Amino acid sequence: MRTPRLIEERAPQGVVFEPPAARLDFERVGSRTVVQSALPMGPLRLLTPKNHGHAAWAYTSSLGGGFVDGDEVRLDLRVGRGAAAFVSTQGPTRVYRSPRGCTNETRAEVASGALLALVPDPTACFAGARFESRCEVDLASGASLVLFDALSAGRSHRNERWGFRRYSSGLRLAMEGAVVLDETVLLDPEHGAVAERLGRFDLLATLLIAGSPLAAAREEISRRIEAVPVAVRLDLVESKSRLAPDALLVRIAAVSIEKGLARMRSHLRFLPDLLGDDPFSRRGMPCT
Repeated sequence: MRTPRLIEERAPQGVVFEPPAARLDFERVGSRTVVQSALPMGPLRLLTPKNHGHAAWAYTSSLGGGFVDGDEVRLDLRVGRGAAAFVSTQGPTRVYRSPRGCTNETRAEVASGALLALVPDPTACFAGARFESRCEVDLASGASLVLFDALSAGRSHRNERWGFRRYSSGLRLAMEGAVVLDETVLLDPEHGAVAERLGRFDLLATLLIAGSPLAAAREEISRRIEAVPVAVRLDLVESKSRLAPDALLVRIAAVSIEKGLARMRSHLRFLPDLLGDDPFSRRGMPCT
């Protein structure tokens, strides 16, 4: 295995080497989607269990049970024409104390008529953690995306609630070559105590639904959010933004992690029909 430090020492001045990327390729074969290739890299491991639907599933995991100081993880995803892929994690993404920081980067290309559901479990940053993530998705004409990204308060029972040193999460979406979203959420105690700023809330989440085939799902989610009456001290607060004619961005802040995730699964009740199986039912938390 190559040592990143030696590579950096021998590299020409000014040249920055990126760590090699893990890779997942999905292809449609007949009426089903198959995992054409699954290449793990570094601490990232890839699991591809069978399911009862026509879509292919993949789960990521880590050798160390989470991110430790200095970890750099990259994953390249490709979903071929007409294929359907569900990508998640084995459990919450844990980020341990990391003075130098940890990084996680995902790049996805979704071909025409394909669907990518990228729905990992929430990230939990423990006390002293530094974590930077970035997800970039490119959708071709007629492609669809369901993306969920969430951050939890961490180990509250150990008095580590929102106790990380820095958290940064970037998200970029391009549809047919046009960028419709490019943002970064930054939480840094230098800008003010994070726990005080977030108050009662233990979960922050983003849900992104994009692609013309998902128009009915977006309209249903919008109606559901609009139907919630405005009140003081709600346990769950939502907002929605239409980024483009075929893209909807939903923000969720929840006092309870369980309630926030249940709301997400409620919004994604359309997903099992697109996949041919419900990936959440295996955890006893079906989309309802």
